[in-house]
Amino acid sequence: MSDYGDFARFYDKFTSNVDYPARARYFDTVIQKYNPDAQLMLDLACGTGSLSFEMEPFGYDIVAVDNSYEMLSVAMEKKEMLESNVLFLCQEMSELDLFGTIDATVCALDSINHIIDEDEVKDIFKKVSLFSNRGAVFAFDVNTVYKHQEVLANNCFVYENKNTFCAWQNSLDKDGVTVDISLDFFDKTENDGLYCRYSSDFSERAYEIEDLKKWLSDAGFEVKAVFDEDSFLPLRRDSQRAVIVAVKK
Repeated sequence: MSDYGDFARFYDKFTSNVDYPARARYFDTVIQKYNPDAQLMLDLACGTGSLSFEMEPFGYDIVAVDNSYEMLSVAMEKKEMLESNVLFLCQEMSELDLFGTIDATVCALDSINHIIDEDEVKDIFKKVSLFSNRGAVFAFDVNTVYKHQEVLANNCFVYENKNTFCAWQNSLDKDGVTVDISLDFFDKTENDGLYCRYSSDFSERAYEIEDLKKWLSDAGFEVKAVFDEDSFLPLRRDSQRAVIVAVKK
């Protein structure tokens, strides 16, 4: 399942807890550690562009790619307001087609988990490699198998923001790594306190870290590190998110 239309409408509101400036500093530190001369950066699966805009002040020229017109529509509104120079492209990750090669790629907020076909993940790695200069950094985060089995699983969550209520329902598939996610948003209208309902459904799949490392190697990358979420600490058994850093051979 994949339906991000209505999700885009509420995405920024319900990811307001994400510290994008801190994440940008983290990814900049990663990039500078492995390729201090990096200038042209790809933000893969950029969503509404929040991370792209935070990375821009570090001096990168940024190309940002997402497959959702709705997400990019929000990003373009923000771009105009911020007077940003980020270039946004609407493309599938597995069909990446850039105008030239890049020095660094960042793919954040478990975007790889949204790809439930492992062959498509392999294709994404190959496409990123194709458009990466030698020595280019590829840094991305993924939800772990532990998180899918122990945290998301068959659980339900409720979130409430100003004038909007979100009911999040999960269903763990028989494979033990894929979670089907159903989001129902209830947005307060100006009509006597009534709420309008919007829904989005999609799936996320967790991958074994060793499999991801192999696929990166097969695509022409050397894996330099695997960190616990937004840190430089080693991955733990109960880590919910891993950051994988690879460099183009």
